[in-house]
Amino acid sequence: MHSPEELRLRVETYLNELELTSELGQLREAVHYSLLGGGKRIRPVLALATAEALEVNVDHMLAAACSIELVHTFSLVHDDLPALDDDDLRRGQPSCHAKYGEAVAILAGDALLAEALRLALLYGTPEVARELTDASLGMIGGQYIDITSEVQLDSDGLVELHRLKTGKLLAAPIGCALAVAGVTPNEQRPWRTFAAELGLLFQIVDDVLDATGTAEQLGKTPGKDEAAGKVTYVTLHGIDRARQLADDARSRIEKELAGIPADTSSLYEIVATIRERRT
Repeated sequence: MHSPEELRLRVETYLNELELTSELGQLREAVHYSLLGGGKRIRPVLALATAEALEVNVDHMLAAACSIELVHTFSLVHDDLPALDDDDLRRGQPSCHAKYGEAVAILAGDALLAEALRLALLYGTPEVARELTDASLGMIGGQYIDITSEVQLDSDGLVELHRLKTGKLLAAPIGCALAVAGVTPNEQRPWRTFAAELGLLFQIVDDVLDATGTAEQLGKTPGKDEAAGKVTYVTLHGIDRARQLADDARSRIEKELAGIPADTSSLYEIVATIRERRT
């Protein structure tokens, strides 16, 4: 089994060597700027670690894993636009629209999504592309709820929002690995439960960091949701309770992993990193 750090390095190599279609012309510069500008690569690493647990070769999984990172980057490029979150900082550098302008940023995001689908379609089964598409649509639907909600969300509404906006793209790595491995629906159940809980954990921790971190630490502008009056796990429950909810989610995840008949040691390490991250 590879360590998460070893898997991350494999992802970085693949992304750096990825040949974007020549039809994008000079737009490739903005795409590369957004894609290669940093990031923890949690989603593709999750995909590779899940694939290894399912005894799938890492090299065979790389295209699917990186397709998820391209969709994630697309979501960030568009999320930073003035019409949405209006943020000029991403991953510690000017966001795509701040550097290249809004029109180019919109097209760069479109290109990232299309390139992601191209990678997902390299496999002999349509299930990989289906997992990626479903996750993308869920994320977009969650974003729509986020920008159009005219009422304060309650606890159930907040969970549903982030099940879509955040959780779908964190479940996609597991779903894509299951598709590549050809795991039957019945055998997928514990993996799907693990994936759903992981999205919840990630969002709670993200809300805590947004309330307690700085721009230098996070690589983005902190506190924007609270300033805009949006409901987060911190504004709804307070810092201490939000941290407890994160610990509870981690416990459920580890219990689920313990019941899976596979070597999930790398996944345990990734879960710990997500819960304990400070940036």
